[in-house]
Amino acid sequence: MYSTLLILHAVVRWLVVISLTTALGRSIYGYLNQRSFTRVDHILRHWTATFAHIQLVMGVMLYMKSPLVQYFWKNFSEAMQQLDLLFYALIHSLTMLIGIVVLTIGSALAKRKQTDREQFKTMGLWFGMAFILFLVAIPWPFSFFAQRPFIRLF
Repeated sequence: MYSTLLILHAVVRWLVVISLTTALGRSIYGYLNQRSFTRVDHILRHWTATFAHIQLVMGVMLYMKSPLVQYFWKNFSEAMQQLDLLFYALIHSLTMLIGIVVLTIGSALAKRKQTDREQFKTMGLWFGMAFILFLVAIPWPFSFFAQRPFIRLF
């Protein structure tokens, strides 16, 4: 189950990244060009938050089952010296949680704004902050903290 969940978590990462990048692009373009906040923008805002929440649930399940995290908490003082263990046990999980909270707040606030321009501005600001947090916390192949392949198959 752990391996399957790890692969699914890696796949859903791309749904979050792609939907968030698209939502950010549309919010910036819509704000600058004073476009209407269309049904497509609402759907994209909603599904971006939904993908992030699915990713969070899988991440919590992985956190509880992860041998790296279990080792970290059993050998805390020793494991704090290992950057990859520190990354997965604390940095990745806390930064992603904060990012998803920021994204969720932004989605809820944008949904309730009265004007199209305010909706685009709110979504762009909050989703942009979440995007930065996600980029830092994803274990990219080139990451300083911990490396994982772009596509994980096992």
